[in-house]
Amino acid sequence: MEILDIITPLFLALAVGGTFVGIVFGAIPGMTATMAIAVCLPLTYSLGLENGLALLLGLYVGGISGGLVPAILLGIPGTPSSITTTFDGYPMSQKGEGEKALRIGIIASLVGGLISLGILYFFAPVLADFAIRFSYVEKFLIILFALTVMAALSSDLLMGIFSGFLGIFISLIGVYDITDGGNGELRLIPPGLEYWLDGGFSLLPVLIGVFGLAAILEQAEVGVPKGQSMADVKIGRDSSFSFSIFRGQVGNLVRSSGIGTFVGILPGVGGSAASILSYSAAKTFSKTPERFGKGEPAGIVASESANNGLTGGALVPLLSLGIPGDAATAILIGAFTLQGIQVGPLFIGNNPQTWEAMVIAMIVANLAMFTMMYFAIRMFARVVTVPKHILFPIILMMCVIGAYTINYGIMFDVWTLLIFGLFGWLGVKLRLEIAPFVIGFILGPSAEIYFVKSLEAFGDATIFFTKSWIAVVLWVLILGSLTASVYLAKRGKGGEATP
Repeated sequence: MEILDIITPLFLALAVGGTFVGIVFGAIPGMTATMAIAVCLPLTYSLGLENGLALLLGLYVGGISGGLVPAILLGIPGTPSSITTTFDGYPMSQKGEGEKALRIGIIASLVGGLISLGILYFFAPVLADFAIRFSYVEKFLIILFALTVMAALSSDLLMGIFSGFLGIFISLIGVYDITDGGNGELRLIPPGLEYWLDGGFSLLPVLIGVFGLAAILEQAEVGVPKGQSMADVKIGRDSSFSFSIFRGQVGNLVRSSGIGTFVGILPGVGGSAASILSYSAAKTFSKTPERFGKGEPAGIVASESANNGLTGGALVPLLSLGIPGDAATAILIGAFTLQGIQVGPLFIGNNPQTWEAMVIAMIVANLAMFTMMYFAIRMFARVVTVPKHILFPIILMMCVIGAYTINYGIMFDVWTLLIFGLFGWLGVKLRLEIAPFVIGFILGPSAEIYFVKSLEAFGDATIFFTKSWIAVVLWVLILGSLTASVYLAKRGKGGEATP
């Protein structure tokens, strides 16, 4: 009966509708699932938590899946996680097998999404039960480990570390609350902004600015093309497609989905890393590796099952530890914040109905994605021709309205949107790592509280090294991630220097 209470017509409509909108966002080059969630986040305030999550998770699944459309038809990844889909999808499209390639990618996406959801369903509660025993020390070290993992897997280790701690620094602007171990005084606030920043920058306008407005500015900088015409899009016919293509791909599907899920569990790594790792593994284990890059279906299977495996994996640390797995799940924290709920080890046990609603929404979104894209793929192929000079002003308007209304009409939130939109745009040019910055901004206040409470409770900084075996293991993992990053960076430079 409880499940029937969750699966209402509105819940299903939001999950399916969110998936549809997400596919459209993913299919338009320059738009991403993260941007779709950021733009639509303010809508969830009036929907309630379960219905709001149904919409956002539909956007998440649809946005990740939709990226295969331009990747295959145009050779342009619709989302960063679709980079490797272009390697074999576009050559197939050039040979008139575009529809065949699309259907292969759609089926692989469904399998990857469902496998990752199964891992989420069974693994997240176990991890949450284990994390309940964490003290303030272990919680602080978990956040530190998450930041070092993101930094280690960034293109530049030092810049990744700097970006993460810059996010923490900016998150500490405002009143240092007495309940958090502070003195109740203002800190890090420029003169004249005390009234607006006593509570710091609001999370949701920051997220919408960094992921929504910054993307529009980046696309506007390179110009706003009129879009492709259908004459430029080579779809082909479905005569050569058969499910027998997957007969020898079961191992590839399971392996790539597992890689995508595992990468998703690592905080802030992203779908592009998942798809690249799975594509490399598929090529390594293939009996015909020379076919990869020339229109090999196994390459599409590996890429798409991995980047959709990311969807369930990224929710594991979010729901069990309160740490986002990627940029999109970082924005999901905003949905919980709007409803006054904190994610972490106690979330699943204290909110069983919301947990079940999220699992059901993911199932519905994956099935809706498959149904819509498989049977109406030619219609979605037309999305790549949408003129961006029409689309961008609409999205910009939604960003501004969302930022203004999210806290009942505070104009400073619009300025926050603009400030962090410019920051996100300029940050890329300055080689800042945006994902570590955002997750540092989200986790900064918690890291401070856990650090101060640990010192208050034990009175000695050595407690961070000697509190328990878990703390020792976390320090080993932190040092291991940094050491591996330095080693790989040096080996990469040595390889570049070798003729």
